[in-house]
This record gives sequence, structure tokens and C-alpha cells, in this order.
Amino acid sequence: MTGELVDGWGRTHRDLRISLTDRCSLRCTYCMPADGVPWLSTSEMLTTDELLRLVRIATGLGIREVRLTGGEPLLRPDIVDTVARIADIDTADGPLDVSLTTNGLRLAGLAAPLRDAGLARVNISLDTLRRTRFIELTRRDKLAEVLAGIEAACAAGYAPIKLNTLLMRGVNEDEVVDLVDFAIDRGLQLRFIEHMPLDAGHTWNRSQMVTAEEILTTLSARFDLVPQGHDGAAPAETFAISGTDATVGVIASVTRPFCGACDRVRLTSDGQLRNCLFAHEESDLRSLMRSGADDARLAQAMIACIARKRPGHGIDDPAFVQPRRPMSAIGG
Repeated sequence: MTGELVDGWGRTHRDLRISLTDRCSLRCTYCMPADGVPWLSTSEMLTTDELLRLVRIATGLGIREVRLTGGEPLLRPDIVDTVARIADIDTADGPLDVSLTTNGLRLAGLAAPLRDAGLARVNISLDTLRRTRFIELTRRDKLAEVLAGIEAACAAGYAPIKLNTLLMRGVNEDEVVDLVDFAIDRGLQLRFIEHMPLDAGHTWNRSQMVTAEEILTTLSARFDLVPQGHDGAAPAETFAISGTDATVGVIASVTRPFCGACDRVRLTSDGQLRNCLFAHEESDLRSLMRSGADDARLAQAMIACIARKRPGHGIDDPAFVQPRRPMSAIGG
């Protein structure tokens, strides 16, 4: 395979985010309505063999990291086998780096098997430490399962383990310090995320977003923060917490966009390649495969998709239109 995934602005793409399923076991208020959204049918979703074929082609074009997302990726019945088969793919620079983002509900039983299968790291969503608030946010009484999943990930030896927290005004911004203390006590890395316009109901309102500046003001009142900047193309701006071995990060996709260093490309569970989280166009790799396209044709489609990538997501552009697909269908 020749060529690389380089866009018109000179950004080389090394990080492939794969949505394994659009299904989720929670109904978070900022993501989808209480009764959920229409799920893809089994026939619409990529088979594991189709998925592995696309990953192999992508590694031939320079992909070196794969992050598995959802929906909730641990709902995929063959998740352990899928991780093992992806982790077994060699690149010109060695084995693929395979990580996963999860809501943690099934992690207690899967953390160790996934580690044995080759999963290197996990990111776990945790928006609150309060059971009543968790129920209000997710419409499910499952905080105990998430906490058990975090403990299982620690016991399995993942490093680092990152916690992802989405802050919302009037909802959970009063837990900033408590969540950081929770992470410090367990040797975890917490990442606060600005609320982005990717909900299924298209109800996002900028006024409800807790900004990076506000988050850092709150943190600085309690902790002595030492700026560490961005680690390469990583989205989080990180800060060391003096007196500890911990760091805390802020992913400010809205107010401090990092599009200029973006090296990510996304593959949805139904085989659509997206060159940006906020893209309105997709490249239909599933249909190409099922119509008999060879690997070279699929590689050409990937290269062409990335070449069309815009310089930025354009959230602050007055003409910005939210993507049709919500985050649960795109994958993080």
C-alpha cells in the first residue's frame, strides 16, 4: 500500500477512531432522548472481518493508533476477540496501539480479558460521583457499576487510565474539585471536556457550556497547576498538579480549538469514513467493499476523504450547522 492520509493543510493522520456500535446502555441527557434513537440494523453494521480489512488498509496508509468507541463499545458481543485481532495487526513501526473509550458499565467483567487481548489503555466516562445526579444525567441507576469498572481497570494494570468528564452549567460544575480529588487518590488522569454540539436532539446551547477558562479558574482556586501544554496531537491541554504525581486536562474543543494539529479520522459502525467529528460528508467504505472493491480502491477512497478535510470545525462560524449524526453514532 502506498500513500498517506494527508489533508490539504498538510496534516498527516495517524489516529483512527472506530465506532464499534451505535448502541449505548445509558441515555445521557446531553447525548440522546430518554427513549433513545433508532439503532442501525445488524446488516447495516460492519462485520468484524470487514472492520479488520479496513484497519489493515488504514495501517498501510500510516495509521498507528486505533481507539475503539461507540455508542458503548463493550456492548459488541465479540469485543474481546475484536480487540485481539486488531492488536495483532503489525505496522511498519510495530504493533498497533489499541485503546478504548467506555462508559464503564461492563468493564468490571471485561477489563482483565481485554488487557490480555492486547488493549493498552482505557478512557472511562464519569460525569458525577453522586448517585442521584448520575440517575438524572444518564436515566439509569448504574454509578456503582461504573465505579466497579474503574477499580477493575486499575487492578488489570492499565496505564494511564483517563476519566472523561463533561461539565454542564447548573448540572455538575460544582463537582470539579471532588472529581479531581477522586482521580488523584486513585492515580488516574482526569480530563474535563467542553460540551460540544453533537447531541441527537440538536438542543445544544453555548450558554450551558462550562468553558475551559471557567474550569481552570475553579481548579486554580484549589490546586497549584503547572502548564504542560498539549502532548503532540492529543486534544487535552494538560496541567501538572503540584504536590502530586497527577495531571489534569481540559479538552476545549469549542473555545480553544486544536484543529491545526488534528491527526484523527473516524470510521462509523456502518462503515462511513469521516474526516472530522463535525463533518457533513462521509465516504461510504461499506458499500465499496460489498460491491467488490479491492484494497487499492478502498485506500484511494480513504486518501480522497482525508484530502477534503476542512481546516477546522467551524463552530464559531455563523454558518455552522450541527452534523446530522449525533456523537453516539459517530464515535468519539
